[in-house]
Amino acid sequence: MRRSSIYGMFAAAVLLAGTVAACEAGGPQGVSAPDRALTAAQQDLEGTPDLVVDTQRMRNTWVVLNETFVEGQCSVEEGNIPTGNHRSLRFSVLINNIGDADLYVGDPLAHMDPNGDGNFADQDGLFEFASCHAHFHFRNYAKYEILPRLPDGSLGTPVQARKRGFCMLDTTPRSNANASPKGRYYTNCGNLTIHGNQGISTGFGDEYDRRLPGQLFLLSDPNEPVPPGDYVIRITANPPFVPQNGEVCPAVDGQGFCHMFVESDYTNNVGEIDVTIPAGVGHEGYGPGKGTFTGEALDAYHHPEAHANGH
Repeated sequence: MRRSSIYGMFAAAVLLAGTVAACEAGGPQGVSAPDRALTAAQQDLEGTPDLVVDTQRMRNTWVVLNETFVEGQCSVEEGNIPTGNHRSLRFSVLINNIGDADLYVGDPLAHMDPNGDGNFADQDGLFEFASCHAHFHFRNYAKYEILPRLPDGSLGTPVQARKRGFCMLDTTPRSNANASPKGRYYTNCGNLTIHGNQGISTGFGDEYDRRLPGQLFLLSDPNEPVPPGDYVIRITANPPFVPQNGEVCPAVDGQGFCHMFVESDYTNNVGEIDVTIPAGVGHEGYGPGKGTFTGEALDAYHHPEAHANGH
């Protein structure tokens, strides 16, 4: 497991060096800055990555809130949430790379400006710029859905479904009783002027804390309201899609669906948990994460500029 193509067919289209974007707020599980590496960081590109959603992290962190959104908040600017008081369902998402190689994306600027002339007209279509977060987001990195649990136990049609773009980094080493975690290799989102290095090392995960912009469903959305009841949160990493409006298709699975990058197994990308939306929410919220949410914020992993200690 060393240097070789992690991308397979994706390598030819994207091995220039890429980026994956992730806007985030509030450090993973309350962590305000990345942990010190226990062993040397090392890139591993021999093999293929494999992403899975850590359902336990979602199950432990979801919370229904009466939340106040204000002007200038990223959820307002980029998520089109109107200012004022709203009911929200927040949750953290941890996506682990359990494959035998890194998910390598690289430098977003290499994808946005391949010839380095400062003009993004020749970009490869993998990224979009998030103005509030001031960095690039990798398109179609994950899909967030909330589905009603019907009386017979089956699932209904999703009430809300959103594509999410993120900046992929090594934030959380996976537990391994046989070895200490290696150091974090992918640590810099990059932006319009700073070169980044994005990816998820084998044996690491990237966590999107519930405090981050976008880590919620707006339950009181006037167009897609989510009334009290039983629901399932479904998160799909590297979701399948059919290209529309000129979307790029870097990888194709055995069923002919497009994905943003190659994986060894596309069948284990979905994570689901059950949640209950109550009729009333107390001051601390409702759910396993009640009493611990301190407001939307940017984390030290993906937004070191917002924290004095940086990385």
